[in-house]
Amino acid sequence: MDETAATSTSGQRRGVRAVGATTTTDAVIATLAGIAAREVPGVHALGTAAERAAGSVLDHLPGTARPGCPGVAVQVGERQAAVEVAVVTELGARAPEVAARVRAAVARALADLVGLEVTAVDVTVVDVADAAPERGRVAPRR
Repeated sequence: MDETAATSTSGQRRGVRAVGATTTTDAVIATLAGIAAREVPGVHALGTAAERAAGSVLDHLPGTARPGCPGVAVQVGERQAAVEVAVVTELGARAPEVAARVRAAVARALADLVGLEVTAVDVTVVDVADAAPERGRVAPRR
């Protein structure tokens, strides 16, 4: 029996290759970029107050789904992407350093997870949030 047609003990065929296209939607790419950005130290939230409020409302309505990630916009080609991220930084975090870390994290995540070359990550700091430990996390001003 040919090796490419052999059947494994689980009943699945081993060594068989299929061809086809894999497409990742812009919403998924925006979500991945948003997750990477949120994990950066000094980032309190993503998006403007209006985007966060609208997202919060949609999250609580049954049967609704919001595409992508609030505060993240993407332009995606076949192999490249440009990303815009709106961040709320934590009080005391150095905005230029946070922005540089967001750029690196987003570019790395999209390259690793979906194989895209990121041509630009534009970061806009839209607000600052007080995250003082004695008061807990305080929502950014509206």
